[in-house]
Amino acid sequence: MRRRGTGCGCLGCGGGTLLVLVVLGALAWFLVIQPARAFLESWRTPAQTQTQTQTQTGSGTGTASPTLPGNGTVTPPTPTGNVNAPVTQADVQRFVRVRRDIRTALGDSFTGLQQVWTEIQNGQTPNVLTVVGVLRDAGSAIGRARQAEAAALAREGLSPERYAVIRSTVNRALGVPNVDFARAAEALQQGRFPDLNTTVQTATPEERALVAPYRTELTETAALGLLGL
Repeated sequence: MRRRGTGCGCLGCGGGTLLVLVVLGALAWFLVIQPARAFLESWRTPAQTQTQTQTQTGSGTGTASPTLPGNGTVTPPTPTGNVNAPVTQADVQRFVRVRRDIRTALGDSFTGLQQVWTEIQNGQTPNVLTVVGVLRDAGSAIGRARQAEAAALAREGLSPERYAVIRSTVNRALGVPNVDFARAAEALQQGRFPDLNTTVQTATPEERALVAPYRTELTETAALGLLGL
């Protein structure tokens, strides 16, 4: 009398496992790696970006004209002097103006980021799915935000390196952790688990005093620090 098969199916006992792995790989690609890649493509905007236009005030015609002559592109200034020099009140003022432009450019995509920031403040640690959700929400808006950042830095005479130093000072004063979702996206794209450590560096009394006059406004945009903006 012949025994019946064990029910491994037409793919064999190992075929089912292989199918599961294929499905999981596809999910990882579409739900994790692809959003991270799309984010990074928008993040890595050219150094030169289109300038915003401004309305002429002399003629009263409302005609838009480039803010700079030539091909209408701007490049943030190159570093000069000691970019790690102590942050001044004037530096913080310029930072505030740059942040305003970035927040406006990010638009509705800021909402999800703000929610994550609120959760971090309440003691929650972001996980990979949270990060991917933020990256997906940011989408192409992160490219606009980066362009706005470049144009604002050129207007304020700040190099990206100096801006990063000021941002670190402001982040410490506001209690923003070191977690950087842009770096997390790079790790996800490479198939690595991102560093989502939410440790906060302690600010000095001088740093807190510098930020104090603008604390209310900077707190409203503090979530941008999670994206390295």
